[in-house]
Formats: sequence, C-alpha cells, structure tokens
Amino acid sequence: MTLKEINVKFAEPQEAVYAEQIVQMIYESALQRGTGIAKRTPEYIAQKIMSGKSVVALHGERLVGFSYIESWGHGDYVATSGLIVDPEYRHLGLAGAIKAKTFQLARLRFPFAKLFSITTSLPVMKLNSRMGYIPVTFSELTDDNEFWEGCQGCRNYDILQRNNRRMCLCTGMLFDPQQSLVDTEEKRKSAWSKLLDKLARKSK
Repeated sequence: MTLKEINVKFAEPQEAVYAEQIVQMIYESALQRGTGIAKRTPEYIAQKIMSGKSVVALHGERLVGFSYIESWGHGDYVATSGLIVDPEYRHLGLAGAIKAKTFQLARLRFPFAKLFSITTSLPVMKLNSRMGYIPVTFSELTDDNEFWEGCQGCRNYDILQRNNRRMCLCTGMLFDPQQSLVDTEEKRKSAWSKLLDKLARKSK
C-alpha cells in the first residue's frame, strides 16, 4: 500500500454516508491514545461534509481518513479539527496529506481568517508547524463561546473550566495569514522550540 493509491479530496455531499463510521473512528482513536477529545455526532459530521467543509481519504470506496474545518468569530478564525486515519493506513504519510488538503480548503473558503488548532497530539503539532502554525496561548485564539462549549464532551473539560479557558492539556496553534513569511518563520522556530522544551519538562 502506498499513499498514491489513496484519494485525498474535498468531501462531496454523497460522502455523508460515512458520518457514523467517522464518529466511531474518532472515538476509538481517542481511546487508544488515552487523551481527551470533543465528542461529535454523526449528524454534526454529516453537516460538515454536506456544507463543503471537510476532507476525506478514500481507498477505492473505503473511507480511511477524514478532517474538517469550522469558522468562528464571524469568520475571523477557522479551526481544523477531527483529523483521523484508519489504523491500517498509518505510517504512509496519510495524516500529512489530509492535513495539507484541509489547510488548502480553509485557505480557499476563508482566505483572510486566522487558522487554529488545539490538540494533545505531538504528530499533529509537527504537521501544523510545517505549514506555518506556531504554538500560542488560548487567549490568542477565538473567544467564541460556542467553540469552547464544544469541548464539553472532552474528558478534560473540567481542567479547561478550572483555568477559565486560559489553558488545558491541549496546545493551541495558530496560522496568521497577515504575518510576513519571514516573521512567521522566525516566530514558528522560536515557539516550536519553547513548546518542545515544555513537553520535555512535563515528561520528566
């Protein structure tokens, strides 16, 4: 199996039939990693697919990966979420291909928005970093209440509440299209170095 055999594309309305499978894949992945993740319903995922806000990876007719975008703060911010890869299709570079396609979708649909992600996954952080995201505090992300209320399904939601939404186990990452390429690259390297130091201290 190679990455070339998999079709990573913008999802089309008829692919909403995969919604229940996607929800189950997201749930099982969270269990395997032992991390928190906001719960999503099949109806929610289907809506993202039908509204042109998601990416699917298909091997023939088999769904093997997924991700979606959502806008917040009247379109000023866009979150990339729900990145998932079928366990049988890992280590092919598929997660990176899906992330890149989701990034492309967000830039096409919301060209002036700041793109952000919150995650506990180091591989996702590395993928984000390659595309120019930098680690930031939660205060630099959207203040849209609806976004943060979506974290209620996560097992770590009480930590977020106790810290008045200033921090949690997730790391916030941001891509700002208004930044110059040089400035973004310098900030990215500095912020990523600080984040790795922080993670190293936590693991001791």
